[in-house]
Amino acid sequence: MITAGVDIGSMTTKGAIVADGRILLTRVRFTGYNAGAAGEKVFRELLDALDLEEAQVDRVVATGYGRKAAAFAQATVTEITCHAAGAHHLDPRVRSVIDIGGQDSKAIALNPQGKVRDFAMNDKCAAGTGRFLEVMARAMEVDLDAFGALSLLSRKPAQISSTCTVFAESEVISLIAGGESRENIVAGIHEAVAARVVAMARRLGLAAPIMMTGGVAKNAGVVKALEDKLGNVIEVSPYAQENGAIGAALLAASRI
Repeated sequence: MITAGVDIGSMTTKGAIVADGRILLTRVRFTGYNAGAAGEKVFRELLDALDLEEAQVDRVVATGYGRKAAAFAQATVTEITCHAAGAHHLDPRVRSVIDIGGQDSKAIALNPQGKVRDFAMNDKCAAGTGRFLEVMARAMEVDLDAFGALSLLSRKPAQISSTCTVFAESEVISLIAGGESRENIVAGIHEAVAARVVAMARRLGLAAPIMMTGGVAKNAGVVKALEDKLGNVIEVSPYAQENGAIGAALLAASRI
């Protein structure tokens, strides 16, 4: 059985094709203005790369904020359910998931079967999300991909007290003007993100092992800041960014 999952996020769109529980291929591309077109583009790219016809795919499930724009999908599932399914598949021991995406962050508690036991979500404010990091990187004139490595060089993270993106950006600009080092400011930004996410996660009561998913999981500085505040090692899969799409593809198979 061959199934596909497409996760249409605010910043990036991810796709995965799975055959009998085995991940065949994944893809990531920027979403851009047209969410539906981005999802279909990723799906077609996967088909072309695997030399598959659409008719050979038994079912397609879409997830993410743009899932309802995916006219090519037979069903839609929430990203919380998909991230739980994907994380459980990648490591059945996982009992908690922290997912930081472009416009929201989530903490998800799983039962031993990989089903969602409970969850908490921040979707009202950009603080603690990929968008927050993007704004801060622009203010710092640092490439976002370099943020993680740069913050690991810090000896004393700068204090950024505001939980509002607009005010936090003003704080960063003031720190730059005051001569604070780039690495300390970036580390302070990661501490601010981690503090916001950990406060949400603790209300939920996360249990180890913990896996981090979403594009921000590629940022080693954020992962370290979360580990320090939670007092737990956080697992990051090579498929962290595509985890929601993988979960969608797996759920597609389970629902046939």
